[in-house]
Amino acid sequence: MDRVAAARQPIDTRGALTMAAVCACWSLQHIAIKLAAADMTPVMQVGVRSALAGLLVWAEMTRRRIRVSPRDPTLVPGAAIGVLFAGTFLCVGVGLSLTSASRTMVSLYSAPLFTAIGLHLLVPEERLSRLQWAGAALAFAGLAVALHSGEEASGEAAASSAVGDLAALAAGVLWGATTVVIRTTTLASTPAIKTLLYQLVGAGLLVTAFAVATHQGVVERLTPRLGASQAFQVVVVGFASFLAWFSMLRKYLASRLSVMAYMTPVFGAVFGALILGEHLDATFVTGAALMLAGVLLVNR
Repeated sequence: MDRVAAARQPIDTRGALTMAAVCACWSLQHIAIKLAAADMTPVMQVGVRSALAGLLVWAEMTRRRIRVSPRDPTLVPGAAIGVLFAGTFLCVGVGLSLTSASRTMVSLYSAPLFTAIGLHLLVPEERLSRLQWAGAALAFAGLAVALHSGEEASGEAAASSAVGDLAALAAGVLWGATTVVIRTTTLASTPAIKTLLYQLVGAGLLVTAFAVATHQGVVERLTPRLGASQAFQVVVVGFASFLAWFSMLRKYLASRLSVMAYMTPVFGAVFGALILGEHLDATFVTGAALMLAGVLLVNR
C-alpha cells in the first residue's frame, strides 16, 4: 500500500487540464438539467441519467471482469451508499427546480465539511485540528452569506427559493455521509467502479420511483434539447468523467485532486451566469469565496 501511495505523483500540466475538464463537466450537468427542466422535471432527469449511466458502468465492469456476487461483503454498505446517493441527487433535483443552479452548486459543495465532521467523530486519526475547526466555521459563515444574497424577492418566490436552498444543503449533508460510509466500511478497499455502480443503481431506481410516485415522471415533450442534455449527463458526466476521476486517483496524489475539485462550484457560478443568465451579486460571490476558503482549510 505504501509503495502504491509513494508511486502517486503531484499533478502535472496534463493532470491539471484533465481535472479542470472534469470539474467543468460536473458543473455543466446542473446547467444541462436546468436547461431541459421544461421538457422533463429535474428529479426525473436525475433518475433516468443515473439508471442509464449505471448500465454503462455495469458494461465496463463486465469488460474488466469485476463482478458483484450475492455473498459480496460490500453489498450492505453498497446498498447504504445507493440510498444516500439517491437522496443526494433527489435533493439536487428539488433544489434545481426551486432555486438557481449557482446557489444549488455552492450548497452541494458544502459536502466535504460534513465528511470531515463525520470522520472526526468516527475515525480517531481523522480528528480535526483547531485550524480546521476554524475553517469549518468560516465555511458555514460563507455559506450563510451566499444564501442570504440574491435579487429581492417576496412571498411565494422567496419561500420557494428558501426551500430550494435547504434541499441543496441537504444534498451536501447526504453526499458527505456517503463519503463517510465509503471511508469506514469494506468499500474503502473496493474497486472504485464497483462503488460507483452501487451509487448509480441506487439513484436510478429510487429517484425514478420517487419521480413517478409524485407525478414528476411525465416527459412534457421530447426535444433535441432534452436528448442532448441526457446524452451529456449519461455519457460525459455519469460515465466518462467519473472514470477519468478514478483513473487520476490512481495516478496523482488524492489530496491535490481534492483541492482542485473545488473549481466545480466556481465553474458552476460562471456557467450559470453566462448560460442561464443567473444573477451573481457581490454578496453571493463573497460568501461563496469564504465558503471555499473554509473548505480548503478543513481539507488542507
